[in-house]
Amino acid sequence: MPEYTLFHTDGCHLCELAQALVKEAGLEVHRQDIIDSPEWVAAYGERIPVLRHSSGRELGWPFDALTLTQFTDDQTS
Repeated sequence: MPEYTLFHTDGCHLCELAQALVKEAGLEVHRQDIIDSPEWVAAYGERIPVLRHSSGRELGWPFDALTLTQFTDDQTS
């Protein structure tokens, strides 16, 4: 399983932008639709898209390619 989870929901244009950035960065992520869990809706409903590392650190929107790279680099150092 990938180290990263992208919390999103269908029809979210910001989530689509985040997914494109993640893909462009070559980052393997597990996509998780928040609609699958009431807890995720409560936690992320107002904040998606959110990229979460397995350590628990999160990168919330808005982010760009540079911010995404810094976030992923922080996880490896």
